[in-house]
Amino acid sequence: MSVETDLKIIERISKEKEIENWEFRAFLKQLDIEEEDLDSTVHQIYNDVLLKIDCTKCANCCKQVRPILDEKDISRFAFGFKMKIQEFKDKYITKDKDEPEGYIFNKMPCPFLKDNLCVNYKHRPVDCSSYPHLHKEEFLSRTWSVIENCSVCPIVFNLYERLKIELWHSDYDDNEEYDIDDSTP
Repeated sequence: MSVETDLKIIERISKEKEIENWEFRAFLKQLDIEEEDLDSTVHQIYNDVLLKIDCTKCANCCKQVRPILDEKDISRFAFGFKMKIQEFKDKYITKDKDEPEGYIFNKMPCPFLKDNLCVNYKHRPVDCSSYPHLHKEEFLSRTWSVIENCSVCPIVFNLYERLKIELWHSDYDDNEEYDIDDSTP
């Protein structure tokens, strides 16, 4: 199966399919499938899509997403630059208002992005090395952020579109309504 990598197309289609994406999330929440089976399907698709996309040609996550850094991330990243932790904090990060123990970079795109590469890749934050988080277990609990990232990351976009094809099977009635619960991630 081919993958879409053009960010303009991905952004446009994601916007056009926003309601559909939320309906699919609701469908997944009601689907009678074991969590392990869903995770397995997601991981299979993820591995396939990952082989077809070169993140260094995109780096859109580094341009649009603010990773959450903890003290270990900050220490490791500062070490990679041979900087004192407080100097690094003062120069590059700020407290995250949504995460009491977290920090974010104070500029966007990431101040350490150069030619679509991280200049401190070996010491990058866990949130960066884990992005787009599709290799993790419990996919269903993260579908809120998956939908948000459909317009940002070609891997997420292609995985979600393919997951719709594989799971929203023929006995799904296009006219059937699914309760969309906006209150829980």
